[in-house]
Amino acid sequence: MNWKTVIYIILLVSFTIVRALPRSYRDIEEKNSISQRFSQLQENNFKAIAMIMFAQYVQGSTFGQVVKMAEAVTDLAKRCTDVERDNPNCQKPLDRIFLNTICQEDNLPRFTDCCAKKDPERNDCFLSLKNSSRGLISPFERPNAEAACKNYSEHRHSLPGYFIYEVSRRHPFLYAPTILSVAMHYDKMMKDCCRSVEDSTHNLEECFRRQAPKVVKPIREDGLRQEHTCGILKKFGERTIKALKLAQISQKFPKADFFTVTKLASDIANMHKDCCRGDMLECMRDREEILHYVCTNPDIISSKIKKCCEKPLLQRSECIINAENDDKPEDLSPQVREFIEDKGVCERFAQEKDTHLARFLYEYSRRHPEFSAQMLLRIGKGYEDLLDECCKTGSPDNCCSRGEEELKKHIYETESVMKTSCDIYKEKGDYYFQNELLLSFTKKMPQLTSAELIKFTKQMTTIGSKCCQLSQDKLLPCAEENLDLVLGEICRRHLTNPINPGVCHCCSSSYALRRPCMGKLEIDENYVPLSLTPDLFTFHEDLCTTEDEKLQHKKQEMLINLIKYKPQITQEQLTSVTVAFTAMREQCCKEENREACFVKEGPELIKRSEKMLSA
Repeated sequence: MNWKTVIYIILLVSFTIVRALPRSYRDIEEKNSISQRFSQLQENNFKAIAMIMFAQYVQGSTFGQVVKMAEAVTDLAKRCTDVERDNPNCQKPLDRIFLNTICQEDNLPRFTDCCAKKDPERNDCFLSLKNSSRGLISPFERPNAEAACKNYSEHRHSLPGYFIYEVSRRHPFLYAPTILSVAMHYDKMMKDCCRSVEDSTHNLEECFRRQAPKVVKPIREDGLRQEHTCGILKKFGERTIKALKLAQISQKFPKADFFTVTKLASDIANMHKDCCRGDMLECMRDREEILHYVCTNPDIISSKIKKCCEKPLLQRSECIINAENDDKPEDLSPQVREFIEDKGVCERFAQEKDTHLARFLYEYSRRHPEFSAQMLLRIGKGYEDLLDECCKTGSPDNCCSRGEEELKKHIYETESVMKTSCDIYKEKGDYYFQNELLLSFTKKMPQLTSAELIKFTKQMTTIGSKCCQLSQDKLLPCAEENLDLVLGEICRRHLTNPINPGVCHCCSSSYALRRPCMGKLEIDENYVPLSLTPDLFTFHEDLCTTEDEKLQHKKQEMLINLIKYKPQITQEQLTSVTVAFTAMREQCCKEENREACFVKEGPELIKRSEKMLSA
């Protein structure tokens, strides 16, 4: 099997692939026959899709088992297309054939219970066993560059297929076209970097370092976005996902009418339900249908997507997501006062609550591309709460007029938080800005490990570097929507290993209010501070390293331990301890015997620091 050929053919005819995918158990069986799908996809494409599906469904299987199953269904498809058209197996839906193939495979005892069920319950059972936990399968180990090139030269034709297998089983919910696209980048990297392996002037390590992000980044970023969306869906339900998508689509396509936007929001929410279940075939088909609708109706949707719709399917979705927001209609009024001043507001709210609220969110969002989607959801929730309260009174007009002042206050507060954060970032730079975040988040979430706190605050610092340089109209969407991804990761961490009641409340009560809720968290009063043991603060000559990144990491670990030891530490106390530490470090790094100096001066610094902290 030449997997390079498979990948390149897939990229050329990917539109055909997705159009040909079955609609799972909801399809009419005649339209879902394996022969029809095989004819539409052709052999290499059919085999590649089978490879991904088997690796994602049966994560513990070997490469050989996955290849064997993929080849088995491909052989059946070929026979059904040719000489065995009347074979009863050829009339079964493709999904059922896939699952039958798994259940006929030896040495897969984990799936015995699922295999005993009838369809579609059998498919649901298999989907429920998909596991994206990072510890389930050992992580990729980065090989030595020369060894990687030697392996590539010896297994050039099978290596891309093995790569697809490894990525698929580690990411059972990852969108299949992402895997295929990444496999293409992987093959290109191996070809480019290994072509001059005999050339002494060619730096293999540098080549891999330069090209690896094109392979790793889509897996990490697409996987994180998908995990994030699925987390929202699981915790807050379909209504929240629909509202989020409604706000985002209204901002991007302000000329589209309410019906079109709500249809897209509903279709995308349904797509995420299938994708988050891990139903890869259904997920791909859902996405293709949405893209088909958007690209066949550009006149009523957006003037900015024409070039995107001319791209191959694998690139089309990302292009539309990253496309500029369309221009607002020229006749669009600047405000939506009718939602407050109209005499029939309470009646419409009572009769068709969800539709009325959706229309408000649509109208408000299309007028405000400078707001984040999360902020728009908060405004929508504020409007709902306002009508809940005011429509119960005898004079809703007077009550509703209050809403405008509350809205202005919320907008001002949100913009002030972002402006203040960016002012601090611009003043302090990456390292010291991250230290400010470490000080705050260690107090809020001292239960997190040092590595977790450094990781999360590093991500937040990267958001500062990315968003604070943007114009005011782009700052809020960039900052809050990226920050939402980090907070989502913290909340998923909380689900697997609870942090504290404050974090629990913020992660559980409201998706729209998650960011301001986290911002208002203060010191965890129930946290029991670390004891001052001999190994809590240790000082060695590695503090004299000239590598800034390593030194900063060590200093940040000490800062975290200091806050966990003294959560109530003031800024003045922290400054005093920092000055004392810096003086000791400078002194010992000048000594001939640095380690002896740290052994002597370290305990003295701890004693002086204790006095400073108890003052």
